[in-house]
Amino acid sequence: MAVGTAPRRTPPASRAANRGAAVRHLPRLKTVLVAAAAYVIALIFLFPYVVMLLTSLRSQDSLRDVTFWPDEWVWSNLAGFWSSGLAGNLWVTIKVAAGSTVLVLLVALPAAYYSARHRFRGRTAFLILVLITQMFQPTAMLVGIYREFYQFGLVDSIWSLILVNGGFNLAFAVWILNAYFSSIPRELEEAAFIDGNGRFGALFRITLPLAMPGVITALIFTFIAAWNEFVVALTLTTTPEKQPLTVALNSFIGQYQVDWQNLFAGSVIATIPVIILFALIERKVVGGLTAGSIK
Repeated sequence: MAVGTAPRRTPPASRAANRGAAVRHLPRLKTVLVAAAAYVIALIFLFPYVVMLLTSLRSQDSLRDVTFWPDEWVWSNLAGFWSSGLAGNLWVTIKVAAGSTVLVLLVALPAAYYSARHRFRGRTAFLILVLITQMFQPTAMLVGIYREFYQFGLVDSIWSLILVNGGFNLAFAVWILNAYFSSIPRELEEAAFIDGNGRFGALFRITLPLAMPGVITALIFTFIAAWNEFVVALTLTTTPEKQPLTVALNSFIGQYQVDWQNLFAGSVIATIPVIILFALIERKVVGGLTAGSIK
């Protein structure tokens, strides 16, 4: 007499797990909508840059054409940037941005480290005061800034632009670095002290390597802000050779006509270094901005 074997029944929990695994392979409608919205927003922000690039490659006769793509690609507009004298203004911009970044690093680094590691009297007031200085705009203080640098004989000087850009980006750097230093455990530095390191040894060997994403974030935002600054540079500089590129490009805008090809060609060349720099360190910038959010 044969004994039949009953089929094994899959537990309900296993069936639910299998269905869940199958569902996970398919993107949810919410995910698809969010991704589509992100791509649309990205295209909206990228569209002006595409127009700028295409206009810089148009000829003078095709500026009024309604076609999106140029009928003729004039690469000489980009090559003419170097022969127009704007290369010197680009070098001024590099020196101003680099000098402001170094100044912010030298001042913000010790200030942020000390305020993060020491609970001194007035610490909260100091940080609030630093934040309040971030609320002031250079445009609202142009008269005072010009008068101050005029008395010191720094008008029409690269040093005046370095000092102003460094001062107005210092508050942001202090806050970013303070948050990142606060997120690093003190025990790591105490272990370095036991190994024979002093305060500076623990700072440069332990804390700074761990805080490098925050340092890079503060420096890149300072560099970009100094690179793009226009109003203060227009006020404090009068000699064309000492003006940064943002002010020099303004010379292509006349009272009755605009030299669109050279204006957009210079804008493209001025934008490329910042885009490359930001793309190279984008991950560290994101890590620095989220510092201190998770303990």
